[in-house]
Amino acid sequence: MSEAVTQAQIEDILETFELLGDWDQRYEYLVELGERLPPMAAADKGDANRVKECMSLVHVAAHPLGGGRIRYSGDCDTAIIKGVVALLVELFSNKTPEEIEALDVDELFTGLQLDEHLSPNRHVGVYAIVGKMKAQAAVHAA
Repeated sequence: MSEAVTQAQIEDILETFELLGDWDQRYEYLVELGERLPPMAAADKGDANRVKECMSLVHVAAHPLGGGRIRYSGDCDTAIIKGVVALLVELFSNKTPEEIEALDVDELFTGLQLDEHLSPNRHVGVYAIVGKMKAQAAVHAA
């Protein structure tokens, strides 16, 4: 997986959201993405995988794949943030710890206009999810 592939993923996500137009449609789409997120195993919903900085109850877990790659799973108790978790799980999965560390989600979050439409506390929480996922990747790299 290269930086170009990751960039293409981000561009695809942004193009999809551009087609949706207004924030209400984008919100609905994020909710749909969250609803399609595969169920997270109960064993992965422990304290070690909880994103404590989030107002919502959020869990993300890293699972090693072959070739040094990682697959993520996630869950959240609120619809909009669960959609964001679904986007991040898709974006971060099937990458190496080095590729995950190099991911810059600022372009994605700016393009999705999350900073404009989420409360400051939720905005902090979304970045905390990213931080948790990168920290989990670093553990797998060690």
